[in-house]
Amino acid sequence: MAWAFQCKTTPVIMGILNVTPDSFSDGGRHRSTEDAVDHARLMIEEGADIIDVGGESTRPFSEPVAEKEEIRRVIPVIERLHEIPGAFISVDTYKANVAREALKAGADMVNDISGLTYDDAMAGVIAGNDAHAVIMHIKGTPRNMQENPWYDDVVGEISAFLHERVEYAVRSGVDREKIVIDPGIGFGKRVEDNLRILKMLRAFHELGRPVLIGTSMKSFIGKLTDMPLEERVEGTLASLAVAIMNGADVLRVHDVRGAKKVLKIVKAVMDA
Repeated sequence: MAWAFQCKTTPVIMGILNVTPDSFSDGGRHRSTEDAVDHARLMIEEGADIIDVGGESTRPFSEPVAEKEEIRRVIPVIERLHEIPGAFISVDTYKANVAREALKAGADMVNDISGLTYDDAMAGVIAGNDAHAVIMHIKGTPRNMQENPWYDDVVGEISAFLHERVEYAVRSGVDREKIVIDPGIGFGKRVEDNLRILKMLRAFHELGRPVLIGTSMKSFIGKLTDMPLEERVEGTLASLAVAIMNGADVLRVHDVRGAKKVLKIVKAVMDA
């Protein structure tokens, strides 16, 4: 399915579909293929433009999942989603073999948290399948990324990383027009780093690619509001409003219905 971010006049909503037992927000809820597909259908009905299927938790201090297990989790779901007319499917993985199998099964996009750094074969897989790609910034790995991360200039350092990674992807054959960048909220970032990224989000537009933002239910919201995971909904919606006002092009969320409402209000204000 051909699909272009630039044809959208409002931010695109990416619905998160974790088919894992241990993801920080919804781990275990959609482990069966039927449950996962049903939830994806619901998100599409609620307004999701993209369904992002993940088979490995990348929460802080998480352990890697074996490649075969990740494939076992995501491929049946992607195959079923591919049967839904108009569904645009992303696979959330940093492993080239998982991405290859997912694209073969019907995925349209690879969402790589490592910015194509963990697996040297990833860029070639994306290019060879003429797929879309999300290139994200991370400091370290999920296992150690929150162990005292530090930046002298968080926006400048992330921008430099993303620029280098985009150019690497293009040299590897990835279509520049199919690349989305993600500054990586919560991935090797302090609370103040996450806030700075949200405040200065428009700076990333200088890289010339759509900007994805993923704040949904993350720990910095819990720290700011002193709320546990299940009570971060309002904080998430507030962060989405800020992100939209500051130029986010893609919103990666658990709550598609809530994000759609926020989007409508903020867009109305911006268009007034």
